[in-house]
Amino acid sequence: MTEDTNPLVGGTLMTSDEAKALGEVSQVNEKLMTRLIAASKNPPSVGDLVDGKVILSSRGRVFVDLPPFGTGIIYGREYINARDIIKKINPGDTIAAKIVDFENPDGYIELSLKEARQALIWNEAETAIREKKVFELPVKEANKGGLILEWQGIAGFLPASQLKAEHYPRVPDGDKDKIFEELRKLIGEKLFVAIISVIPKEGKLIFSEKSTTEKEREKIIGKYNVGDELPGEVTGLVDFGVFVKIEDTLEGLVHISEIDWALVEDPRKLYKVGDKVKVKIIEIKENKISLSIKALKLNPWIEAGTKYKKDDVVKGVVIKFNKHGALASIEEGVSGLVHISDFGSEDKLRRNLELGKTYTFKITIFDAKEQKMALSFAGEKK
Repeated sequence: MTEDTNPLVGGTLMTSDEAKALGEVSQVNEKLMTRLIAASKNPPSVGDLVDGKVILSSRGRVFVDLPPFGTGIIYGREYINARDIIKKINPGDTIAAKIVDFENPDGYIELSLKEARQALIWNEAETAIREKKVFELPVKEANKGGLILEWQGIAGFLPASQLKAEHYPRVPDGDKDKIFEELRKLIGEKLFVAIISVIPKEGKLIFSEKSTTEKEREKIIGKYNVGDELPGEVTGLVDFGVFVKIEDTLEGLVHISEIDWALVEDPRKLYKVGDKVKVKIIEIKENKISLSIKALKLNPWIEAGTKYKKDDVVKGVVIKFNKHGALASIEEGVSGLVHISDFGSEDKLRRNLELGKTYTFKITIFDAKEQKMALSFAGEKK
């Protein structure tokens, strides 16, 4: 088959069949194109998205009918960038493309399929925000700040602060390396997330796992009040307390200071995941619920207030050392500080007092209402 000398793009020759398929399209010149665009009521501009039917896809070029403005072309770098998409299109298909140039020497409107696809995706992302759509996406990577997820071929970021309670890295000291290790455990898992921010120019996509149930959470929390007593189930144990589920989508924290009236140093020694507990709501703030277990137990200081007073001599068990001295308990849940100044130095304090042993003390301060007591050592000092 012979080829007609019909230069189209950069001097590339077309076959006679291709020329026939294009028909009058090949006769369009730049001046005519300019007049048509100028005469149009709403002429397109560079960067606009346009729809058109594919006329021909062959030999590294795609021609698209864009009435009344003429013919668009995808070629060169734009063809290479979009070749995976171009493989799936055929003559007669309607496609969306982005205008990248009107100054083509052969009079065509230069188009980008790849850029159009990206623009459509960003538009879809903005629609998803407005409509509060939820997507189930796998976690691809993790870093010290959060997780990387992929949506429509675009990598997006899910900050750790936007994770639900059950996925949030519970690291009490805020150690970034420990947080990273916890986040890495989520790689491969699928999470239900919503898009909360898009910045197309910077290629940024931000997700939230929290926002998928924020409205529902507000509605659920609205059913409860401070003072409510509820059954719950232990869902997590950390150094600083116990996480308790009171509904399928609602979890609260029992801080270590709210677990028991007695001293609690490790919540894991008292509870395990799955344990059933009864809790009391002590605070509702910023869609978070704070719970207490000890609030449902008899306050030992109430009875202690009827039994003890300042200057009483009592027996007490040393239960803990701290930088101020030693903590001694005279009854379950009723303890006071034996200050280091009572001995002059930490060495002397530890020489006279041993953890777990019982000694005689004198009450120097006693305030049952404020749950405050101070003790001084009443035994013979070494």
